[in-house]
Amino acid sequence: MPLLSSQERSLATAISALAYCNPFVPERIAYEREALGEDFTERDPVWSLRTDPYQQHPNIAKLLSRAESLANRLRDRLAQGADASGQDLALYEDLVIYLLFYHTEPKFGDVILGAPELSPDTFGFYGELRDEVERFLKIPQVKLPSSYEAPHLFACFFQVRRAFHHIFRYIIGTSMAAARLRATVWESIFTHDIRRYRRMLYERMGDITTLVTGPSGTGKELAARAIAFSRYVPFDEKARRFTERPRSAFLPLNLSALSPTLIESELFGHRRGAFTGALEDRVGWLEVCSPSGTVFLDEIGDTDVAIQAKLLRVIQTRAFQRLGETDTRHFRGKLIAATNRNLGREMRAGRFREDLYYRLCSDIVTTPSLHEQLRESPGELRNLIVFIARQEAGEVAEELAEEVTTWIGQNLGAEYPWPGNFRELEQCVRNVLIRKEYVPPRPAERNTREGLANDFCDGTVTADEVLRRYCTIVYAQTGNYVETARRLAVDRRTVKSKIDPQLLGKLRREPL
Repeated sequence: MPLLSSQERSLATAISALAYCNPFVPERIAYEREALGEDFTERDPVWSLRTDPYQQHPNIAKLLSRAESLANRLRDRLAQGADASGQDLALYEDLVIYLLFYHTEPKFGDVILGAPELSPDTFGFYGELRDEVERFLKIPQVKLPSSYEAPHLFACFFQVRRAFHHIFRYIIGTSMAAARLRATVWESIFTHDIRRYRRMLYERMGDITTLVTGPSGTGKELAARAIAFSRYVPFDEKARRFTERPRSAFLPLNLSALSPTLIESELFGHRRGAFTGALEDRVGWLEVCSPSGTVFLDEIGDTDVAIQAKLLRVIQTRAFQRLGETDTRHFRGKLIAATNRNLGREMRAGRFREDLYYRLCSDIVTTPSLHEQLRESPGELRNLIVFIARQEAGEVAEELAEEVTTWIGQNLGAEYPWPGNFRELEQCVRNVLIRKEYVPPRPAERNTREGLANDFCDGTVTADEVLRRYCTIVYAQTGNYVETARRLAVDRRTVKSKIDPQLLGKLRREPL
């Protein structure tokens, strides 16, 4: 008899897609709807913290019930010699992986949220997973497409649960820009193909450097922490513990705050007497960092070119020397760098090495500005204010949030650009809490054309905005719709519809 009926195959196919999809993309909802049919409960397209703690959605409970029932039926059929194609066996594997993950998920959640001292008893439920792996994935006379070992699966499940927790916790917001950032960070941890990651890449992702870019105040270090705290940590089956604490090895260094000598000392370490003030040997962070650890280099765009050359060698060879020594040591962890600078512009100016950039750009995460998030989702401002207010004011958070929202609406307006991003919004909430007002800093005056050129180079404007601004600039020079249309090779009516009166006024008031 065949392993799967057509109806069972449809359910297994949908659960297979769910088992390996990025949980922060809207496509996940389509798979849930496909698996549950009329039993599907509508949900928001963006899965985010908002202002409430994570709670399992009712759809998950329904899916687990169906997955468990189907997995047991298929397991019995395979044990009885059912005819199964390679594709059917792969669907069965995915179904079981989905089920086993959610069997461990609540217990891993308790470990993460409770943060107890890790002991053999902490992960006593490993034995339950090992028994389920034996029952479902080690069926006599059945050769499944993949090989599964319980310790590795346990480590992968813990990593997935930690990744979801840290991304969910650190990257807040209901806008699609925030959702895209969460999905991007997930890929920085697992790649776009989590099957391949689990099979072979889990040991190699530390060799890939991640570069986090974005304006100041947009949470670049939070994105870096989410990646660092979500790295794969092996599970020691005999000791019943993970080989290290997942949160114990995040080593951040702000490069803009230190002199080149101190940067080298912090990163590479030094020998006594290597420089004035080096009174004893020092072990640098590259040496301290464990294989599952992460060194985070903030503001890498501000570093001296000589430091850049040494960082390039570390990335290329994973080797370095302490200051004042010739012995070669090896960096075993992962490197994450961040900058708010436009590195393309810095390279053109000769301030940033091209060869270093092309070693950093294998994995790029870009954090969106607050203005970008609010442009997509204006209601997001209220959510973020409530989130901040709960951190600052506790029980009176709702009252404070209402006060701040009203004040912003009356004094700054919906179009305020928030140049300081989320960090500025935090300070606004605190200022209103203390003084019932917030006074934004006055931006330095700059030429409108120069500002437009910088926006184009930074890639912060949409294609429609580019056309609108460019039409306005050329029209400011010609004063004629027909001539502007001729120069731009577009229809005169297009030019007329794209002119921005406010921008046109600014351009006409400034000298060319």
